[in-house]
Amino acid sequence: MEDDVSSSNVHIVCQYKDFIASFGLWLNKNPINYAVPLILMQLSIISLSSLLIDACLQHLGQPSIVSQIIGGILFGPSILGHKTLIGSRLFPARSVSTLETAAAFGITFFFFAIGVRSDPSLMVRPGRQAAVLGTTAMVITLLCSVSLAFVLKNYLPMDTKLATSLPYIAASHSLIAFPNISCLLADLNMLSSDLGRLTISSAMFCDLIGVSLVAILLAVLQSNSDPVKSILSVLSAVILVLSLVYIVRPIVKKVVKRIPTGKSLAEVYVFIFFTGNLVVAFVSEVIGQHFVLGPLVFGFMVPDGPPLGEAIISKLDYFVGKFLYPTFLTTSGLKTNIFAVEFRSFWILTLVVLFSFLIKIGAVVFTSRFINISLQDSIVIGLMMNARGVCELIVFNFWRDGGVISDQEFALCVLSVIGVTSVITPLIKLLYDPSKRYIPLKRRTIQHSKRDTELRILVCIQNHDTVPSIINLLEASDATEDSPIAVIAILLVELVGRATPMLVAHQSTRTLQPTNSKSGHIINALRQYELCNERCVTVQSFSAISHLPTMHDDICRVALDQNATLVILPFHKHWEIDGSIGSINKGMQNMNVKVMDKASCSVGILVDRGILTGSLSILNSQSIYHVAVIFIGGPDDAESLAYGARMGRHNNVTLTIIRFLLFGCDNPRERKFDNNLIDEVRQANLGNQNFVYQEQVVKDGVGLAASLRGLENSFDLLIVGRNHQASQILTGLGAWSECPELGVVGDILASPDFGSTASVLVVQQQRLVGDKFKNRMNKPAVVISHQSTHDATFNGPIMAPPPTNDHDPRWEIAIDRERS
Repeated sequence: MEDDVSSSNVHIVCQYKDFIASFGLWLNKNPINYAVPLILMQLSIISLSSLLIDACLQHLGQPSIVSQIIGGILFGPSILGHKTLIGSRLFPARSVSTLETAAAFGITFFFFAIGVRSDPSLMVRPGRQAAVLGTTAMVITLLCSVSLAFVLKNYLPMDTKLATSLPYIAASHSLIAFPNISCLLADLNMLSSDLGRLTISSAMFCDLIGVSLVAILLAVLQSNSDPVKSILSVLSAVILVLSLVYIVRPIVKKVVKRIPTGKSLAEVYVFIFFTGNLVVAFVSEVIGQHFVLGPLVFGFMVPDGPPLGEAIISKLDYFVGKFLYPTFLTTSGLKTNIFAVEFRSFWILTLVVLFSFLIKIGAVVFTSRFINISLQDSIVIGLMMNARGVCELIVFNFWRDGGVISDQEFALCVLSVIGVTSVITPLIKLLYDPSKRYIPLKRRTIQHSKRDTELRILVCIQNHDTVPSIINLLEASDATEDSPIAVIAILLVELVGRATPMLVAHQSTRTLQPTNSKSGHIINALRQYELCNERCVTVQSFSAISHLPTMHDDICRVALDQNATLVILPFHKHWEIDGSIGSINKGMQNMNVKVMDKASCSVGILVDRGILTGSLSILNSQSIYHVAVIFIGGPDDAESLAYGARMGRHNNVTLTIIRFLLFGCDNPRERKFDNNLIDEVRQANLGNQNFVYQEQVVKDGVGLAASLRGLENSFDLLIVGRNHQASQILTGLGAWSECPELGVVGDILASPDFGSTASVLVVQQQRLVGDKFKNRMNKPAVVISHQSTHDATFNGPIMAPPPTNDHDPRWEIAIDRERS
């Protein structure tokens, strides 16, 4: 039986002991009257409704927290549960305790995961900009908002309960909560953006202050203003935190050291930390604090990333983050009754919320004037700091259960979370686009670089298996004292077990360092290459620890800051030693597409097949490296030709340029431009015994594909442009393309069906706004007679007439070798 005392928000529930499991309709029992089938049905309804609402609101640019709270409001007393049987049958009062217990269990592990993901060093060492921004925004907003609340309380008639709770509500809007901002930026894919990192650092620092203030406030409220009990509660909270820092943390570090490097984590470790999380949550409740305090601090004690943090997050991420955490948000919506709100109270609280919102932005804008942050960026930071979410909902639920706020104030507070979040999300998207920071202002290509200038290559390394091929590629790029090479290496580390992305610069040394880590082996290999080319090569290494959907931001930012000429990306497919595809990483493929779209310089994707040919190395003149450049036409092929020409100057590189022409089709203007490029390379290689130039004429795409297959196992590296001018030479090939980021020809060369052991480098020349090449690439070719296939600038032999066999798709022409 149950008794609902609405005036005090108290439910007195008596659950019969045999009303747990129904054992089915066949016993003439209604399952909804029993606890287990009821909560299973509730969780199913909550998950499905939130998923559907989220799918609808995503088109409006809203984060998932809005849909999850609205899902609860939908079934609460505000809509379906208002004066109908739907709410009372689906979410009866007797089920409230069970549902909230499940939600509390989820939020406990959610905050533990937040702590594991976080970098606690940012709390004490956030950086000058972050500390100044966070402190100023928090203090100014707190003083102004609370002052306004007291002014309204004293000069405007309002409900007694609202007058009492208004200062508390105003103070809550001054908080800058790291979990809220982290979740919002994750939804917006802005965690690794410049402003996102700065805001997260500020929020981490402010959380140190905010958590302390909330702990004191909870101690005061739970002790009924008894000073002795309040002091004891605060002291016990301090003792708990110090115990976790100075006792538990050293033990955790010793446990991590005992975990074998490179081996999977034993399940017993995860079980121990999950149990420890429940213990510290229980202790938090015993000492008079909220149960999330212990798990949050305990999570800070766990080292983020592999092996321990990664394993814990992998266990918690989906079940807690996608299931139990949304249940807590939905239960807040279920308690929201908009019919309990009076109009006067609504506009008073709206005034406080709007004032706090604007004051926080104004404080950030004012402070930014003194720390060299632009006006637009400061507004975006202010919007990010206004993020509302789970932290405020926990406080509001606690105040409601403690009688600090009534149903009216609780409903207004929940609506304020929805309103503020739904407003700031599209505004942030409108005002801040990280990709616009990478718009190039000048040419950064190999083709347009002077011969005696430094070539700056940014290489992205995903794992150590690709290092030999990358070293060969760098060595073949011909570093000399007159034209040195600067290598900027980024080790791509997918972020698991950390909420804050990081870009780590490794110390530059001229000696090899002893190490057992994977990153250490990669860095030592690059240093070995640097030592073999002293005075010609410099190497600078970074580690980008980020989520794959946002990792392109790190790559593009480093490329811009380091003035890179060429970015080399790893292909998303990896070969096994038997020639089969071993693994496919779709996230890496999406990253490559984004980099090609937004990079400030030329970009290449390296399809590494080095594992098929063994440990070939051209360092110290150990082997000959056979390179072929496939030239069809267009700016991307021009860039690949320029890179190949540079390689051709290396003593251990043989360079072959293969130019494909379409029989009976020509565009004189483009042909003249391409001929000039070819002639420059041929003139530069007069007398070079390792240089070969070929021309092949084909009738269509089938002929081109057949000619390309004739190159199998003849070279170590094939270089080709990504895009080519519109031509019948590519007709019918694009329909079979599996990897559009490689282009039509690159996709053929990278296909497992190609049967080659050669690695492939697909090059895209830098894209500039208003680039004159863009329109030219889409122009159709002009069909003329085949006699014009060679113009006057060609110095090679005259071709034979085309073959009469229509079934032969390839018309191989002559080979012109330049010799002394």
